Amino acid sequence: MNAISVTPTQVLAAVGVLLVLVLVWRAGSRRAKAAANAARTSVRLMSLGGRVVVNAVLIVIVQWVVVTHGGSGWLLFAVLGVPALLASYTLTKALTVTTYEPRGRGGDRK
Repeated sequence: MNAISVTPTQVLAAVGVLLVLVLVWRAGSRRAKAAANAARTSVRLMSLGGRVVVNAVLIVIVQWVVVTHGGSGWLLFAVLGVPALLASYTLTKALTVTTYEPRGRGGDRK
């Protein structure tokens, strides 16, 4: 029977190949995690967009009913003014807060 003989160079080459495989695997998992976070963010954005459209349609319907049926001065002011105030608040808040800061490991805050 022949004994298997391995040179030190072959051992170092095998360890190097294993190290490279582990590094490539870790880099791939980081990219996958970043892609998953980006996908979750886009789903949240689409969900928010749907809610905005539904609420806008409801506001327009109420405004249309009041304007076409001849609402009084205060009712007309309330129906047109309150949604304008809410929209300006929402737009100001949305355009002001633009950063995303993920939490650290274990939910620790920095």
